[in-house]
Amino acid sequence: MANPLIISVSGMRGEIGSSLTIDVAVRYALAYSQYAPQGAPFVIGNDGRRSGSLIADAISAALNAVGRTTLDAGVAATPTVGVLVKTLGAAGGIQISASHNPRQFNGLKLFSAEGRVIPKSEGEKVLKIYKAAEEDPNWKPAYVDVEKLGERVRIADSEKAHLEATLATVDVELIRSKNYRVLLDSNNASGSLLGKRLLSALNCSATILGDQANGDFLHTPEPTSENLQSVLSHVVESGAVIGFCQDPDADRLALIDENGRYIGEEYTTAICCKNRLQKAQLSGQNNSPNLVINCASSRMSIDIAEQFGGVCRRSPVGEANVVDLMIETKALYGGEGNGGPIDPSVGYVRDSFVGIAQVLEMMARNNQTLSQIVDDITGYAIVKRKVGLPSEGFQKVVAALSEAFADDDKNFEDGVRIDFADSWVLARPSNTEPIARIIAEAPTEDQANALCDRVERVMNDK
Repeated sequence: MANPLIISVSGMRGEIGSSLTIDVAVRYALAYSQYAPQGAPFVIGNDGRRSGSLIADAISAALNAVGRTTLDAGVAATPTVGVLVKTLGAAGGIQISASHNPRQFNGLKLFSAEGRVIPKSEGEKVLKIYKAAEEDPNWKPAYVDVEKLGERVRIADSEKAHLEATLATVDVELIRSKNYRVLLDSNNASGSLLGKRLLSALNCSATILGDQANGDFLHTPEPTSENLQSVLSHVVESGAVIGFCQDPDADRLALIDENGRYIGEEYTTAICCKNRLQKAQLSGQNNSPNLVINCASSRMSIDIAEQFGGVCRRSPVGEANVVDLMIETKALYGGEGNGGPIDPSVGYVRDSFVGIAQVLEMMARNNQTLSQIVDDITGYAIVKRKVGLPSEGFQKVVAALSEAFADDDKNFEDGVRIDFADSWVLARPSNTEPIARIIAEAPTEDQANALCDRVERVMNDK
């Protein structure tokens, strides 16, 4: 059975040749071109998987045919596309990527003219245009005559602006003086391109696994502990002081310490938040700093904000929701616990390259190993599970959990989050897969698993 096409307010994802076809991709891109500001061009990039250039060719041709110029970034990371949209004054951007999904999947992620994933209100309007065209048997694109055709322009150096912006956030000379030996696992995807340049600029001696950016993944692409077992020993064998592991579109970063221990994704954003607050404090600019994470992220960042006299707020899950709250609260920094730090000075996009540079800066400034930095942060056990969606729909789950946890503190902003004195559990439908997710965090793994078990039992009774 083919995997269904999943369409959200920020993009779509499906299986190539079945749920996601060229026709579907073109229609979605044209719907966005109808909504986006007229006159300015679109930036188009892809994460390196085999189907990416095929889709890029098709949607670029379609946009040119309706009079829109396209700026071709080629194989590029998702945060790089965001930076390009902003620096080139584009009307928007389309990144062709299925993120952490296997190679048979692909998708389209939409960027607004501000260089961020489009907010929900704008995404809903694009989706409305797309669905109206899909339901109209007489719909056809608004093709223009030959005098008004758009052009496809190749960007000469699609990584330069992003590289420069990332380097501007750290003390380059301090990092360079350490001559760190590092390992980068780009898994034959887009992160290898800018990753190599960034590490070279920071004077790092780098071992790179999967540096071809051709989409032939060396392991299952989501950078989880299970999927990175083959990478752990490479860190030790190469003599690296740290291992950096990216997902295919390089907006997520997992860490491996110098001992070959999987540190994971949750620590990435927490360490980057601490680095930024520490820098602000040392420079005398630490005036009640605001951070933002999503409601499925570890409370480590909340503890760190309090440690520096600030506050960390929680948004619903989803990059666009985190960015909305960051902008609203003028947050100094933010991110998601899936390894996606967001530094407003580079762009309002999850960014593994920002993570690489700033984790190295934290190590260099404090003269610490990654394991020492991790040990200085109060950690928690976090357990994440995927379960099937009940046939009756998720609202029945909400009602059942509300009843089962009647005396506990609950939040319904994104699924059901239940908070206790020293722990929490969240149940929510996925935005990208036909599943529900259960996430729990507690002082110990046994406690976190017990919370997940309790929620799962309630869901199974529905």
